[in-house]
Amino acid sequence: MTNSNYFIVGKHPVTEALKNPKRKVIRVFLTEESKKTINRENQSLNILKNLKIYFKTKKELDKYCKNEQIMHQGFVAEVEKLEYPNLKDFIKNKKKINLVCLQGVTDPRNIGSVIRSAVSFNIDGLIIKERNFPEISKSMYKSSSGSIEYINIFKVSNINTTLKFLRENNFWIYGFESNANKDFTELEWKGNNVLLFGSEGSGLNQKTKNYIDFNVNIKINNQIESLNISNSAAIVFHHLNKRKY
Repeated sequence: MTNSNYFIVGKHPVTEALKNPKRKVIRVFLTEESKKTINRENQSLNILKNLKIYFKTKKELDKYCKNEQIMHQGFVAEVEKLEYPNLKDFIKNKKKINLVCLQGVTDPRNIGSVIRSAVSFNIDGLIIKERNFPEISKSMYKSSSGSIEYINIFKVSNINTTLKFLRENNFWIYGFESNANKDFTELEWKGNNVLLFGSEGSGLNQKTKNYIDFNVNIKINNQIESLNISNSAAIVFHHLNKRKY
């Protein structure tokens, strides 16, 4: 295995990686049962063609999950890293773009869940600080349920600099905070938008707030302090998707 290769596990992460023409899959490790499953559910695609396939028992595959509390379900693959797009190039001549930006969110499961919701509700891309993006995390892939293969991920060196650039290029920045006074559903949501979420612990960085156009919240039962990041993001993404269509 080279430095650019890593392992992913789970039925959906492996299957979707095999379907992605941009993803280079080096090797696939399957049980006899998982091979039958993948062929039965993807009969018209023949996604195992021309691949190195190794048959293993479930116990043999357990070693790929021993450091993370996740199930391989009989599916393991060695893959190469994806080439991610450049944000400046991506936004050129585009209108009505909705991007999600995560600041200080580092838990791979939360990031994976946000990605899954973003793809489900047609968010155009995810902005995340490069050092906070757990690119080779099996937990992130498992939580995204394979949807990571279908989203534009923009890894940036500095969130504040990126938000400043996007504001200068006709994007509105919406900061989601539980103590904000404005319900996000009361806004018009026109043009290009960035949906900014902070970590569950410390929220948004104080300096980052200087680049926010609108501080908004999600109205919930006042007996509950807040929602977790993945639930909050899914609610917002669903609302914007309904407005778009």
